[in-house]
Amino acid sequence: MARVRAVEIRNFRGIKELTWYPELGINCLIGPGDSGKSSVIDSIDLCLGARRNIQFTDADFHLLDVETPITIEITLGELNDDLKNFDAYGMHLRGFDAKTGTIEDEPERDLETVLTVKLTVASDLEPQWTLVSARAEGQGLSRNLVWADRARLAPTRIGALADYHLGWRRGSVLNRVSDECTDGSAALVRAARDARAAFGDDAQEQFEETLSIVATAAKELGIPIGENIKAMLDAHSVSFSGGTISLHTENGVPLRGLGTGSTRLLIAGLQRKAEAQSSIILIDELEYGLEPHRIIRLLGSLGAKEASPPLQVFMTTHSPVSLRELSGDQLFVVRGTMERHEARVVGTSDCMQSTIRLYPDAFLASSVVVCEGASEVGLIRGLDQYRTTNGHDAITAQGVALVDCGGGGADRPFKRANAFHVLGYRVAVIRDDDKKPTAAVEADFIADGGKVVAWRDGRALEDELFLSLSDGGVSKLLARAVELHGEDLVNDHIKSASQNAKDLIGIQLDDLFDGITSDSRAILGKAARSKKAGWFKSVTWMEDASREVVGPDLVHADSDFRVLIDSIFAWAGDAGE
Repeated sequence: MARVRAVEIRNFRGIKELTWYPELGINCLIGPGDSGKSSVIDSIDLCLGARRNIQFTDADFHLLDVETPITIEITLGELNDDLKNFDAYGMHLRGFDAKTGTIEDEPERDLETVLTVKLTVASDLEPQWTLVSARAEGQGLSRNLVWADRARLAPTRIGALADYHLGWRRGSVLNRVSDECTDGSAALVRAARDARAAFGDDAQEQFEETLSIVATAAKELGIPIGENIKAMLDAHSVSFSGGTISLHTENGVPLRGLGTGSTRLLIAGLQRKAEAQSSIILIDELEYGLEPHRIIRLLGSLGAKEASPPLQVFMTTHSPVSLRELSGDQLFVVRGTMERHEARVVGTSDCMQSTIRLYPDAFLASSVVVCEGASEVGLIRGLDQYRTTNGHDAITAQGVALVDCGGGGADRPFKRANAFHVLGYRVAVIRDDDKKPTAAVEADFIADGGKVVAWRDGRALEDELFLSLSDGGVSKLLARAVELHGEDLVNDHIKSASQNAKDLIGIQLDDLFDGITSDSRAILGKAARSKKAGWFKSVTWMEDASREVVGPDLVHADSDFRVLIDSIFAWAGDAGE
């Protein structure tokens, strides 16, 4: 059955211009909210759906520009013989080159034969569907698909009203899973008539007074309705159509009463059975109503893991579970400006695929902060929580995700950052300076628009904190370490870091009488990052210390350290600009 080869959208809602060449199987659109994902799904539905009319408003035009028509062009390949019939569509058949994404106006031997359906909406708000062909236009010829072909090509949409497909209605999936026809018209007509008659007999006594009043009034007004009027069910109210026949459980309960998730799963399975009749399916917000294990099952039903995809699926998601289950060639990041939108395939390189598996949440944000380790993630989270209690916007509200790079080599954060950067994400790297990255790697990242925040003078984060905070802040940070790990372990780390020149009690006494010296601060920073049991080497430990100690002490801390911290949150605040 036909598959979509190209999608071209102009002046539709938030999209001024978009050209996209989807894959044959799963096409999952991801990215931050309001990037145009749902509009892409809607555009395919509006252009290919079997509707005789659609209500458009001025709000459907990009920036309300009603003088520029909405145009949506969908190019279809894998045409069956009926659609390639020269007598029917010969002047409108075109050629598609999958390698270059170009469409030639005439079919050629080395090109796939395709048809392009175009939906145009001008300022009169009346939709017009036509087939695209410069040859036909040159001869003054214009036509659309015949209705039977439009009905066969129409995609199945699984949305909020998915239970529509659990009855034998026009265009429902039940009418596509087999060639059986619903022919219960005679029985339905008899049932309707019997219901009207039975109700009429009972209603005479119930509404006797009302009927008498109506008869008298009609007679006075000269309206010929007879002497014995009746209360009966309205003929229109009890008329039946094919849509009246629907699926029920063995106990007679309609399947439309199933939960949203169960309904979606069932319809996806039915659509799989109907792939020979209709192979295009649309799902906005895939995860709606589904637990993680059923999201996985739904994706499997749609053929996500199959080498030869049975269906061409267009869907959107904000579910990290979905991203982990899909491969990079099934994911497309939608990015847009006021002038142009694009859908970039994520790709299947080892780095990209591992990044999807490890950090799916970050692909759903607009900006990403790649942190060298868990302690940097905890620092930013804790400071963010402290700042929000003082009137600042949370970085999550600004569309920023934090990624824990997990340590490793000094170049590793940039490798992770570049996986997001090439897909159009704003990316920043927060790194230690005790081990410096390759200069060219960092320079290239910055030249491409990346942001780097490095701690100063060869320091790791723990060094920076103990050297930058006030005496009071350092004292509280040391007390927090003792609370977490006990005096013995903290004392051992201090003695090891100072080669037995200092111990915990000695530093505490210095703090009590003369203040903590710069040498002691340096020793504490080294001790805190012990490889065996770092004092704050977890997101939670550093998050709590950052929120309760570092944040409140920033106003008293070293000014250059404050500049570094402020630069991180200033960058995060620019995410929406």
